[in-house]
Amino acid sequence: MRDAPPAVTALNEGGASPFVLVCEHASNFIPAGYASLGLPAAELERHIAYDIGAADLARRLSVLLDAPLFLAGYSRLLIDLNRPWAASSSIPEISEATPIPGNVGIDAAERARRQAAWFTPFHDRVAGFLAGRPGAVVIGVHSFTPVYLGEARPWHAGILYGHATRFGRALVRALAADPALVVGDNEPYRIELEYDYTVPVHGDAAGRDAVLLEVRQDLLGDDAGRAAWAHRLAAALPRARG
Repeated sequence: MRDAPPAVTALNEGGASPFVLVCEHASNFIPAGYASLGLPAAELERHIAYDIGAADLARRLSVLLDAPLFLAGYSRLLIDLNRPWAASSSIPEISEATPIPGNVGIDAAERARRQAAWFTPFHDRVAGFLAGRPGAVVIGVHSFTPVYLGEARPWHAGILYGHATRFGRALVRALAADPALVVGDNEPYRIELEYDYTVPVHGDAAGRDAVLLEVRQDLLGDDAGRAAWAHRLAAALPRARG
């Protein structure tokens, strides 16, 4: 068993970029005491456990932009760092169509323990850093599945935003300048107060521009794909900010 990671790993905190990268679904790690939440090992390699390719994409972006980066250390199945604490999907009993046995029927004490162990340390670290960075732009780095519940998704990437409409739409245009790309404008998801945390809390509520980047997982399946998307996004982000 590998050593238990910290709840959050911060890289390049002294980076000069205005962009601050946050990867809430970076890891599929589940401590041994949770017995894989009752799931076979193969299930933990799926999107239900983490955003495939997102951590490596975020690390590459951090280098290209000289941007600070905050990476989560634990699986979203234990507690989802991009969900409000009260959301039913915070600790999911079903993810996509897969039951999560180790999350069924847990009590308030266990919910509070997971919040204290993983959710609060991650977001306190991000919030504390942002407090000392006037003008920071928050960028959540995510990936999404090519097919969800039987429906194919046509987008190569999506930009999700709430209040940051100028920046979000400018980023969509910057990526869509490549005619080979299908870029979602608040697709394949939307930012919703009931179901999202990073953009509403670290961005909108604090008066900062904030977006989530979503890149389709099959485009991040190898080093070449992740490198290509890192360079594409590293060029588009400064253009969108203006």
